[in-house]
Amino acid sequence: MQELNKLWQQLMDKLELSVSNVSFVMWFKPLKVVDFSDNKTLFLSTKSSFAKNQILKNYFDKLKSGVEEIFGEGVEIEILDPNEEKDYLTKNKPNLTKNDVETTKNPFNPKYTFGNFVVGKCNQTVYAASRAVAENPGKSFNPLFIYGGVGLGKTHLLHAIGNYIREASPQMKVKYVTCEQFTNDYIESLGSSIKNKTNSQFREKYRNVDVLIVDDIQFISKKTSTQEEFFHTFNDLYQFGKQIIIASDRPPKDIETLEDRLRSRFTMGLIQDLQPPDFETRVAILRKKCQLEKCSITDEALNFIADHVDSNVRELEGMLSKVCFLSNLIGKNEADINDVREAFSDKYDEKNEGGSNADQIIKAVCDYFDISKDDITGKKKNKEIVEPRMIAIFMISEMLELPLVTIGKIFGGRDHTTIMHSRDKISSEIKTNRKIQTFVSEIKKMLKSG
Repeated sequence: MQELNKLWQQLMDKLELSVSNVSFVMWFKPLKVVDFSDNKTLFLSTKSSFAKNQILKNYFDKLKSGVEEIFGEGVEIEILDPNEEKDYLTKNKPNLTKNDVETTKNPFNPKYTFGNFVVGKCNQTVYAASRAVAENPGKSFNPLFIYGGVGLGKTHLLHAIGNYIREASPQMKVKYVTCEQFTNDYIESLGSSIKNKTNSQFREKYRNVDVLIVDDIQFISKKTSTQEEFFHTFNDLYQFGKQIIIASDRPPKDIETLEDRLRSRFTMGLIQDLQPPDFETRVAILRKKCQLEKCSITDEALNFIADHVDSNVRELEGMLSKVCFLSNLIGKNEADINDVREAFSDKYDEKNEGGSNADQIIKAVCDYFDISKDDITGKKKNKEIVEPRMIAIFMISEMLELPLVTIGKIFGGRDHTTIMHSRDKISSEIKTNRKIQTFVSEIKKMLKSG
């Protein structure tokens, strides 16, 4: 299985370079290996019959060429839509139950392992907890609740746990699901005409597992019936010593309208948070990415990226990929500071990095609401200060696209999650709240005229 995963990842890496990013994400990335038992035919599954037809019509030659190069000459390809995949597994692997068919497909990205997760001060505790759970499911920390902002490595750790367990204990049933998928499955079970049977299938699907990994649990907020079902699923698994791993962008206490009994369950085990990486860790992440992607870049360029993208690992790696792409595009063997400046040119205006424009926005907000800069960047929490502060944070984020950690420093050293909450709250309210719309519009006019 490990060798097959390695070959498959090599094929994905090759295809990613041979087609546009949109084509790769839409048609190739969702492909999954169903079977390669005879080493003659590679059976692949797609998400829909439409996706199957698109690949056969527009991309099969590229796929075939890549498969023969990576898997060997003469290897045939069979692409299956979801119904064909179920039929194939039923006929060729008759000992699998319906639930086994679902868990046979590996939902975990082989790129995400403990071996290529860069450990630093910001994440060493949550990394150690994740490894402990992977090595002893149901015995070390149950549940394990991981939270942190976007792009800090939650998904990497969840997939690393899944990959480790599947390799070390292949007999264990590991299910990975997003909160949205869990909700949709539950809704589908409620809407069926054969309700009792479908509810039974739903419960078998989620309770007949050894490890349940749920991502983005914060979206269970306000879904009363889904919370009820998840509560019972949680209890059933926990009672029988099955491992539960949950990820969120915020801790349980900050998930709005979460039932107290679920909040209590989430805090029964171990809660760990992922912090934005420090400079040294960011450099180490970039070096690891260079090693994996076989990208050569000068230390000066690497340090520049690490210094200017300080809150998000995903954005950090994305910027490195862009730099290497621009360098390769003009035939250079090694990316340098000029390639980095080119990559950053459409994202950051270096004249704004010193904070002068952020100061102008803060001054405009303060003048508009007749408050002081010390008030807006300080600790006061009364409404007449909090709302302007959130508006200022939103405008700085929107207009300057500064990292969350940088904005947090501007506002008295506030945590990135606080900055993210303020930004998202105003971003949401501005769509429907005419008062907020007016505030932001008039402040922008002040900035243009000033």
